[in-house]
Amino acid sequence: TDLTTITQMLTRVHNRKGFACGNETLDRYLQTQARQDMERNLAQVCVLTEADQQTLQGYYSLSSSRVQLTELPEALSRRLPRYPKIPVTLLGRLAVNSRCQGQGIGRLLLVDALARSLRHASEVASIAVVVDAIDDAAVQFYRRYDFLPLPHTARTLFLEMSTIQKLFAP
Repeated sequence: TDLTTITQMLTRVHNRKGFACGNETLDRYLQTQARQDMERNLAQVCVLTEADQQTLQGYYSLSSSRVQLTELPEALSRRLPRYPKIPVTLLGRLAVNSRCQGQGIGRLLLVDALARSLRHASEVASIAVVVDAIDDAAVQFYRRYDFLPLPHTARTLFLEMSTIQKLFAP
């Protein structure tokens, strides 16, 4: 199983101010909040850089989270103990610099995030990666990679860790 990642953790060296993905919320998070979230252990932010190691092509954030057992699809919740809340990994944000869009960077970042999440799940339990898609285009992006919507939510999707494990199986 190759869980090698192509990203690195966000540091002060990276040019956050020069990042623009076309979504002000995602830009502002990277530019003003991401480092603080990392320092407070609220999220880890991983970046893909250009050869200069400063210019950002894209980023994503990961953190531990929980979902209510009752929020999961019945086919999944039936297989789980009756704990009220179930551990998941939250893929909080994923964004690609506007000038890099359409080059497969989003897919690379997603695969990297899934590999990192799977590696993390071997030490800190997590049954799935969950995303709160920022808009309908993001929903379509995640659906292309087999993320399923949580029942009763329009934009919260998940991918089971067992499915992710199969993606990286030799």
